[in-house]
Amino acid sequence: MFVILVYDVNQKRVGKVLKKCRQFLNWVQNSVFEGEISRSNYYRLKRELLALIHEEEDSVIFYTFRSLSYSKREIIGLEKGGETNFL
Repeated sequence: MFVILVYDVNQKRVGKVLKKCRQFLNWVQNSVFEGEISRSNYYRLKRELLALIHEEEDSVIFYTFRSLSYSKREIIGLEKGGETNFL
């Protein structure tokens, strides 16, 4: 599945949430990630983020897509982030 993840968390937790998201998805720009992810890793990421955030003051939104066949990505202005592949 393809996922777009956006978050708005307290500054105290931003580093931990950023690090966790980078383990599973590609950083696009401030607080935005995207990428292909297996269903099991999707649930794992959700579970691990729930352990990091405070639900009373933080927000994480997942947009999930079965396929990107009918979608288009268009960037206006500076392209931030990008795909980073680590070996």
